[in-house]
Order: sequence, then C-alpha cells, then structure tokens
Amino acid sequence: MSTVVDTVRATFDSGRTRPLEWRRNQLEQMIAMLEENEQRFLEALHADLGKPAIEGFITDIAFVTGEIRSMVKHLRAWNRPERVGTPLVALPARSRLVPEPLGVVLVIAPWNYPVQLLLVPAAGAIAAGNAVVMKPSEVSSATSRVLAELVPKYLDPSAVALVEGGVPETTELLAQRFDHIFYTGNGTVGRIVMAAAAKHLTPVTLELGGKSPVIVDASANLRVAARRVAWGKWVNAGQTCIAPDYVLVEQSVAGAFVDEVAKAVTDFYGADPQASDSYGRIVSPRHFDRLVSLMSGGAVAVGGKSDALSRYIAPTVLVDVDRDSTLMSEEIFGPLLPVLPVPSVRDAVSFVRSRPHPLALYVFSENKRVVHEVLEQTTAGGVTVNGTILHITNPNLPFGGIGESGMGGYHGKSGVRLFQHLKPVLTRSTRMDPSLAYPPYTERKAKIFRKVL
Repeated sequence: MSTVVDTVRATFDSGRTRPLEWRRNQLEQMIAMLEENEQRFLEALHADLGKPAIEGFITDIAFVTGEIRSMVKHLRAWNRPERVGTPLVALPARSRLVPEPLGVVLVIAPWNYPVQLLLVPAAGAIAAGNAVVMKPSEVSSATSRVLAELVPKYLDPSAVALVEGGVPETTELLAQRFDHIFYTGNGTVGRIVMAAAAKHLTPVTLELGGKSPVIVDASANLRVAARRVAWGKWVNAGQTCIAPDYVLVEQSVAGAFVDEVAKAVTDFYGADPQASDSYGRIVSPRHFDRLVSLMSGGAVAVGGKSDALSRYIAPTVLVDVDRDSTLMSEEIFGPLLPVLPVPSVRDAVSFVRSRPHPLALYVFSENKRVVHEVLEQTTAGGVTVNGTILHITNPNLPFGGIGESGMGGYHGKSGVRLFQHLKPVLTRSTRMDPSLAYPPYTERKAKIFRKVL
C-alpha cells in the first residue's frame, strides 16, 4: 500500500495532475470506460445485487456520466481564481481566492452503488487536480473486479490507482498519509476512518446514512405519496443510504396510506415481486439474515416473504411497530418499511427531533404551512418535499450529511471544491507606500486610524 500511495504522490508532486488538459482527459476517459463497457458493468451489478439492467444504467452509469460531463463542461470556470474585495487598510491591493489541489485523495466506496459512489467523488478529486487512490468494496466483488481491470487501462496509472481487498487492505491503506479521505458507508467504520485520519491530521468527508424519515400529513395526495415512497424505498431493494427508512403518517389517513403502498407494490412488481425483473436482491447472506431478524419489530401488512437461497426479501410494510425494537434503532438498509401512525405532524416532528440527524428527510403535504413547519423544526442532510431521493440528482445541491449522518458535501461544483484549498492571495502595488502604515505611531496617525478602521 505504501508503494501505491508513494507512486501517486510522486506523480502529484511532479505537477502532472495540475494542467486542466490532463484533468479533462482523465474525466473523458472515465466516461469512455463506462460507456464502452456498459454491459460488463451491468452484468456485474446484477451479479452483486440482482440489479435490473435499467436500474443499474440509471443509478451507476448515466448518473455518473452526467455528473462527469458537467465537470468537463465547467472545468475551467470552476478552477478559475475568484476576485474578492479588499479592505481599506490593505490598499493599494487586490485580493483573490486561488483554488489549488490538496494532493493525494483516498476514496473508499460502499457496495450498494459500487460504481456511482466510487467514481463520482474520484472524478471530483481529479477535476480538482489531485491524484487519487480508489478502494471499491469487496462485498460487491464482481463490480470491484471489473473496475480493477478497467481503471488502469483507461486512466493514468501513475496518478490514479485502484486497490482491491477487504478489512486488512483497507486498514493498511488508512495507515498511509493522505491529504483527504472520502468515505461512504456506516457510522461504525466512519469512526475508524476518522480516527486513522486524525493521526496525520487528514481532513475527511464522511457520507454515512442513518434512519431517513418520511412525514405524511392528512392533506397529502396519498396515492402519489405512496407511489413515490414505494419507489424510493424499494429501488435497489431498499439498499440505498437515503431510502425512506420509516414513515410517520397522521393516524387519520394511516390505513389508507398503507393500502396505497400495497397497490403501488403490485403496480411496480406484480403479484409476485420475486418473479419481477424490476426488483433486486440482498447483497449477501449476512445482510439477508440481519434483515429477516428485523421483521420481528412489527406486524407484516404487505409482503413479508423471503428466500435465503436467492437472497430475496419481498417489499415489506410493517405496522404495529415496537418503537424500542432494533427495527427502529438501526438503519434498515433493506426492503422493510415501518409505518407508524402519529396524532399530528407536530408529534412526527418531535419524534424526528428526538433522534440523530438523518441523511435525508421527506415530507408529503399539500399544506405549505405544514411543509414550512417541518423544514423549520427538523435538521437533515438533505430534503425532498413531496418526493423521495431526487434531491441527490441536482448537481447544484451539495449532497452530504450532518452529525451522525456525516460531514461534508459533494456533487457538481461542491464535489470539486471539496478537494481543493481556496488559497487566499493579496497582491499589493508598490507604486504607493504611504508612511501612515509605519511607526512611529503619532497622535495624528492614531486619529486617522480610528476614523478609517
């Protein structure tokens, strides 16, 4: 691992990664890698997660190429120095912020969107002028193998490296010195990453997750709300960091909401979702067993079927939920949706506020006052109103968590700035050099200072 890091650091120190043309070429090569090998990636995603081809294309191919194309389009503008004002005391002078790369960036990706969550932050680091070491998840092993084969063929191997492996390899990587570490995953490992980074005073970005709530009030369009919650929950079989984790619905419409969710499941996946080619699978037997055990936290209202051999768990809605159960204390990260009736939106807000800040929050209401109340009184990494997940698709909105759900944000310009230092530069003119600025400090000078400062 030290050889890998030393190699890319030597490349960075040589200045190779700084020219915009090098960055543009690497980004365009990343797009070519995805487009020319699309079928291989889709097959690997299906092997790892049972991802339907169109779902894999949308989330792990088109999403990534779209993000990178935006970086290519704005590469020069996003890396241009920015003029800022200069105070009177420093005149005659001009001031600017000069974006410069940090150095060598480590990107550690999870298994649930193994292409998107590796390449998007890596592309941002490259667009910012850094060298990069990428570590895909060993859990999504088929996708990891494809990436390990293709990355050195398409990208500059002296500046962009990919390392495969499990916990021992990741531990050894974290022992090296980096200039920024970007980790996507769970809070337990996030703490390990942060502790390792602290030894080198390395800044970190942590994209973690948590229990992202949905609040549905009585004025909501229940049919639309149910369909959008169902889509957001069961894309990738619920294995999405910003998937709706649980629903708090006003009790007067709770039964009707569950009925509409049941209809949406049938509309999306048919009477038997296991036979649907639009529904994925759980990534591993360990995660399958964990999810099956979570079902004991509530009564099954929809779904509930599972098959260990194929790692299939049906889209499942749970009611009569035990609020003290593991189901309600741990991030579900699977196709189980607890629905909890609440007396009012105020009670829903209190419930959300009593728990760690989530990575995402969703509110469904036709009442603007209710939406305003929820937005004012809750804190989350990001919010979609009358929808789920889609705030992540806007590159103009930084994506990231807060508190237990993470730190730092990326996508679009934010995903480039994240891996840069905005170096403040003040340049003074030598045409004027007023003696007022120098000792001795006379009473006359003091009066002038007090007037102008």
